[in-house]
Amino acid sequence: MRKINYIAVHCTATPQTTSIDSIRNYWKTNLKWKMPGYHFIIKPDGEIVQLLDISKVSNGVFGHNHEIINISYIGGVDKNNKAIDNRTDSQKATMLTKLKELKKQFPNAIIQGHRDFKGVKKDCPSFNAKKEYENI
Repeated sequence: MRKINYIAVHCTATPQTTSIDSIRNYWKTNLKWKMPGYHFIIKPDGEIVQLLDISKVSNGVFGHNHEIINISYIGGVDKNNKAIDNRTDSQKATMLTKLKELKKQFPNAIIQGHRDFKGVKKDCPSFNAKKEYENI
C-alpha cells in the first residue's frame, strides 16, 4: 500500500448538474490523463462513487499524487464560474462520513483542501476544508 500523507478535498469546479461521465471524459480527452483526478466523487444527492482504488495514484494535486487520496464533490462554482461553497447537505454528510473512514484507515494523514498545498493557485474546494475537518 502507498504511504498516505494527505487526504485532499476537492470540488469539480463544474455546475452541480455535471455528470461523472462528462468529468471523466474531460480528464481523458482534454487533459490526456490515463487515471482519474479523484479516488472518490460525491454527487449532489450524496451518492459517493469510487473512481479508482486507493492503492492507485490519481491526478488530484500535481507533485503530491503519490501521497494523497483525493475526494471531490460535484460543484464548487456559480453560474459565472466563480468559487462558491454550494455543497448540498447530502454532499456534506457523505464527505464527513468518508473522511472519518479514511482518517481511521490513515490516522496520520492530514485532511486539507487542494488550495492548501504549496504552490496551488486555485480556490478548490471553494471552502476551508482544513478548518472544517480539523477535528476528525
